[in-house]
Amino acid sequence: MRAFNQMIDRFCYRHPRFGIPNLMRYIVFISAAVYLLDMIDRTGTFVYYLYFSPSLILHGQVWRLVSWIFIPIYGNILFTALALYFYFFIGSLLESHWGTAKFNLFYFAGVLFHIILGFVFGMTGLVAHYLNLSMFFAVASLYPDMQVLLWFILPVKIKWLAWVDAALFAWGVISMSGFYRLMPIIAILNYLLFFGGEILERFGSGARQMKQKRKTVQFRSAAKAAKESKGYLHKCAVCGRTDTDYPDLEFRYCSKCYGYYCYCQDHINNHVHIQ
Repeated sequence: MRAFNQMIDRFCYRHPRFGIPNLMRYIVFISAAVYLLDMIDRTGTFVYYLYFSPSLILHGQVWRLVSWIFIPIYGNILFTALALYFYFFIGSLLESHWGTAKFNLFYFAGVLFHIILGFVFGMTGLVAHYLNLSMFFAVASLYPDMQVLLWFILPVKIKWLAWVDAALFAWGVISMSGFYRLMPIIAILNYLLFFGGEILERFGSGARQMKQKRKTVQFRSAAKAAKESKGYLHKCAVCGRTDTDYPDLEFRYCSKCYGYYCYCQDHINNHVHIQ
């Protein structure tokens, strides 16, 4: 995955003008227009011509390869408006961090995976809802401690809202029927394609820190046990003074002596090295 990310970064560096600037602005604007036109139409005829349909695409209606991403999640007008604003916010944040090229690659890779899914299983009526929500995982990975105002009132860190997002994905897998439950999974796989290497590195770094912490605890335990058995922890190999008898005395180990020989501050630089 690291090699994939490096390849993506090289492509974006070499093609800085690739993609559509302010992509989410156009998607949100067109989605809002679709929602309003569907409210006016009432019959559903207009939206019908936007649905993803493998058979109709193969019969020449190629616009359906893309038009389905503009069908918004339906609810009352307030809910849809908030959802579209949320998509615009996280999409713009990602584009400002990554640049236009990489954000377009991320989004359209997810679109491509959905199209492949639709053709393989003959699915009609694909929705971009989970693809759009997967952008929030990307934002949470880049800005975990950023605070947002939930419902424009409550300040909440993005990393906590990401767990709510994960619950929505889990509920989608459970509640949806047939192959449609694969849409949340495809959206997650697209996110992992871009962030899987970073996640593995974080887990590896955490494991190394835990291992180092255990070593520190083991050393302290061993030192405590040695002090309890001998009555001291450090003893000068020249004068025999210990840290128990002289707690204010500084003791060090000599790197030039063969073995672990400890010396007090008076003899660390004034002793015959043991070879």
